[in-house]
Amino acid sequence: MSDIEIARKANKKPIQEIGDKLGIPSEHLLPFGHDKAKISEEFIKSLESKPNGHLVLVTAINPTPAGEGKTTTTVGLGDGLNAIGKKTAICIREASLGPNFGMKGGAAGGGQSQVVPMEDMNLHFTGDFHAITSAHNLLAAMLDNHIYWGNELEIDIRRIAYRRVMDMNDRALRQIVCNLGGVANGFPREAGFDITVASEVMAILCLAKDLRDLEKRLGDIIVGYRRDKSAVYARDIKADGAMAVLLQQAMQPNLVQTLENNPAFVHGGPFANIAHGCNSVVATTTALKLADYVVTEAGFGADLGAEKFFDIKCRKAGLKPEAVVLVATVRAMKMNGGVKKDDLGTENVDAVRNGCANLGQHLENLKKFGVPAVVGINHFVSDTDAEVQAIKDFVAEQGAEAVLCKHWAKGSEGIKDLANKVVELVEGGKADFKPLYPDDMPLLKKVETIAKEIYRADDIVADSSIRNQLKQWEEDGYGNLPVCMAKTQYSFTTDPTRRGAPRGHSLPIREVRLSAGAGFIVVICGEIMTMPGLPRKPSAENIRINEEGLIDGLF
Repeated sequence: MSDIEIARKANKKPIQEIGDKLGIPSEHLLPFGHDKAKISEEFIKSLESKPNGHLVLVTAINPTPAGEGKTTTTVGLGDGLNAIGKKTAICIREASLGPNFGMKGGAAGGGQSQVVPMEDMNLHFTGDFHAITSAHNLLAAMLDNHIYWGNELEIDIRRIAYRRVMDMNDRALRQIVCNLGGVANGFPREAGFDITVASEVMAILCLAKDLRDLEKRLGDIIVGYRRDKSAVYARDIKADGAMAVLLQQAMQPNLVQTLENNPAFVHGGPFANIAHGCNSVVATTTALKLADYVVTEAGFGADLGAEKFFDIKCRKAGLKPEAVVLVATVRAMKMNGGVKKDDLGTENVDAVRNGCANLGQHLENLKKFGVPAVVGINHFVSDTDAEVQAIKDFVAEQGAEAVLCKHWAKGSEGIKDLANKVVELVEGGKADFKPLYPDDMPLLKKVETIAKEIYRADDIVADSSIRNQLKQWEEDGYGNLPVCMAKTQYSFTTDPTRRGAPRGHSLPIREVRLSAGAGFIVVICGEIMTMPGLPRKPSAENIRINEEGLIDGLF
């Protein structure tokens, strides 16, 4: 049975009942139908004096075409913790239409460990992404309009640093020429589109503490530069107020439920290889006030998602995670060990052992943040006992424990062992979270630290223009910002084909961007796209409304 067929059979409860589990009064829920709602800003503010629950991060090895099931494990662990008597909420990101209709698929989990309503979550949901797209493009329109009506701010149109966005994969829009058609349409210039999840507005919404903070950060967005290279901000264009208005409702976290009727916050969705890859600070901090345990995830592998979760989100929001689950699969270990996707169903213990180097490097990296980790082996039916044992043995040699999880097939019942281990780690009180680098470290040194400590590169390759730009930002007062590394998710290197745990490589830096509103420096490494394209056979070809009026083809 497919994920969407399982989700369709869900015995959903009214969203007010899910809110009751967390003590959210129904008058503070803004319903979107019967099964999803936003939580009022007024209620969130009333929680400030409450103590926080325990924060647990779910991350993974580098993704492979075999699939690791990180979101599925996040949802399953939340259900498992509730099943062993721990009041738990789940915090995950919203899905982008680009991957949904492209190649990756949805973002609601799978099997018996899903968040519902699955169709809504993977499509328009509560309209947050549309609001973010509109707010982003309002600023772009006001910027071009300002230039058209005399350019009072003397913006150098060769140095405009703000592109438009849409929530779809469309390579034709990566690089465009706009304002064609004569005097009435403005001054022709080169421009382009990014996908909405790469928008700085998305990152801002996910890092802002409240509406006031949101508006201030929106005003801090740099839209371009004058001829003297001084920055022009969104507040100079007078766009920040209207942008905040468009985002007022989108700023409120969304509450939904798992298949087992446990609460899930689904809010925000910055890409993990381009942006910081975590759900919103508002959703996470609200959940921590309402639940004893909060299970959240960070995008892609731990080298991207977990590092940014720790060094950007936790640093800026003052969060202190107490345990990490590192998701791995037998299938992925075999792929890292050199087995082709078509041969993954055949037992190959040696390939599993060889592929464990990737898992081991991620485990070593996580220890550097001072948070205890456990490996969750997401079970597939083709896994053999010998292959599973090979992973367990390897992890034990690293001084950690690996736990087999069967939540995809059995829901909470299949992941109770991992839930108990997480509680053991949390209650053991050994967490001593610390970011990888201090705020006052020079920007280039921060990049080098991540490259060497996390990616295991020998050095970085950056030309003088990039080095000079980083120094200039330090002089302009941005030197204390964290860095947000943008690279392929498939490898520790910038080469997506290099699996395993490669050493002795260099990290080439192609470009650096200042996201002054979001509060980080984006460092683009290798060939990374901020506007993906569709694959040869996009998932959209298989998505349709069937004769019963139901959606088919969503993952």
